Amino acid sequence: MLLRSLLCVAALCLAAAENGSRAHYVGGTLAALAANTEGRVSAADGASFEFRSRPAMIRVPYQRVNLLEYGQSVSRRYALAILISPVLILSKKRAHFLTLGYQDDQGQQQAMVLRLDKSSVRAVLASLEARTGRKVQYLDGEARKAGGG
Repeated sequence: MLLRSLLCVAALCLAAAENGSRAHYVGGTLAALAANTEGRVSAADGASFEFRSRPAMIRVPYQRVNLLEYGQSVSRRYALAILISPVLILSKKRAHFLTLGYQDDQGQQQAMVLRLDKSSVRAVLASLEARTGRKVQYLDGEARKAGGG
């Protein structure tokens, strides 16, 4: 059972690493990216984590990562409930956020907040934990369940 779980996580990590996963740069300290920039994250490179977008490609060496934080934002679907059906007010939309803290080449602390796709959260978190040697800090119990922690 444990072996099967490990193989499943490894397969998810490889799938996420090959093509990268969709993500949005929500904000942080990077001047090269505007808030809400769409791109792809990848852990395919054995030396660094990448966020690729049209304006820039950000590479963060794994050994410089000093913070991995994962949380969720939950909101009700009020607009859809008004337009389509009141039953939709019972459904929730979850946004998945990864905060990556690291030191840049000049020794300055930097941070990136990324909104990840629901389907890639576990693979990205598992890849980052394995490559950086750091544990992901979960912001609440729901985030821990969604992130597999």
